[in-house]
Formats: sequence, C-alpha cells, structure tokens
Amino acid sequence: MEELNSSVKIIKSFIIIIYFTVALVLLLLTACVFVPAVSKFDMKTFLAAYENKIKKSTQILLIIDNGSLFFTERKVYALEKKGDDWKMAFEPFNAVIGKNGFATAGEKREGDGKTPSGIFALQMTFGYDESIKTNMPYRQALVDDIWVDDVSADDYNRWVKKQETRAASYERMRRDDNLYKYGIVIEYNTSPVMKGHGSAIFFHVWRGEDITTEGCVAVSEQAIVKILAWLDPQALPVIIMGVKN
Repeated sequence: MEELNSSVKIIKSFIIIIYFTVALVLLLLTACVFVPAVSKFDMKTFLAAYENKIKKSTQILLIIDNGSLFFTERKVYALEKKGDDWKMAFEPFNAVIGKNGFATAGEKREGDGKTPSGIFALQMTFGYDESIKTNMPYRQALVDDIWVDDVSADDYNRWVKKQETRAASYERMRRDDNLYKYGIVIEYNTSPVMKGHGSAIFFHVWRGEDITTEGCVAVSEQAIVKILAWLDPQALPVIIMGVKN
C-alpha cells in the first residue's frame, strides 16, 4: 500500500510538471506571435487621422504602446515631415512610462503614477550643464530650481526658485542622480494649469530600461541626446502619447 501511495504521488507530481511546462510553452509561443505584429506601424494612416491636431508641426515624438497580455514594450518614434511625406528620422528607441501606464485623455491626476495621453507641445529643454547640443530653448537647472507639485499652491505646475514659493511639495530640477541631466518639458497642463490634474511631466533620462517613472516618459541618455540634437523649434515639435499599436 505504501508503494502504491508513493507511485500515485510521483504520477501527480509528474502531471503537475507537465502542466506547467505546457503552460510555459504556450506563453512563450503567444508572445512570439505578438512580436511581429507590434513591430509594424502604419505611419501614413495614423498621421492622416491626426492631421488636424498636428497642424503645422513637422516634427513628432510618437510614443507607441506595443504591450500585450504577456509583455510590455513602449517605443519612441521620431518623425519628420519632408515635403508632403512623413518619415522616421532614425530608428525607434525603447522607452518607459508611468508605473501605472497611460491615463486616458483628460483623466490624469496628481500622484496617480500615470503618463497623460494626448498631443502636447515641446517648447523647452533643460539639463545640468550650462549649455547642451540643441537648437531648442534651453534652461540650466540650478540647485535652487524646483517644479511645484503642491496642488494648493498658486504656482502649481511651474518651474520656480525655491525661495520664491510657499509650496509645501515640489520636485528638485537638479537632482543627485542623472535623471534630469537632459530633459524636455512636455507641455501638459501648462496652459492653462488645472490644479490636481498632474505636474512635472517631462521627457528625460531613464533610471533603467525596466524601471518605470512616476508619470514621465524616459529613455536612455544616448537616445535623448540624439533627440535633443534633432529637435528644431521652427518645426513646432509635438509629442503624441498614449497610442496603442
């Protein structure tokens, strides 16, 4: 009887192992099926649908969510218009976004850990150095520069000097790490400012390729340096976020 019970236990264990092995294989196969699909992007159709919203802009940073049920992937496409045609300026970059994904357009709120969806202007860049390689307006971040995220403050969602505000909560623009070594202000909730709808939304250097943000978009330092050199204020650049491939 003991030998029979032992045999039954062995058979049950074997069945469980087979079950999990099959499940793992199916998971990997499903992911492989999705990869080719998300790598394709019909740029012409997409931009035609957004033509009225893009208006006169001839440079776009497009954040595409290529995620599926089994994996997460976000890509940044740098698009430029030459004549009547839109083309990719260079190969897309990997990116990370807010830890809680994209907020539906109009639903972003302070502290929700989401990246806002929509089309937003790119007008100002910033960083730690006195100057960087870019044609965009640039502001050096100094030790007393902060971005207010206190929803009760009069200067909510504004870059100010620390000594000039009564805000109880803010983000330092010159950090102790390299996250803001290079950055671009995403003009979300800046004109007009709606209190509580989210603040300090930037395009900046990531902490790591698998580490999400509190609501910003982040890429590698190499990628953002390339983007900064490419951006042209005359092209009225915009960023489009929250697009599902």
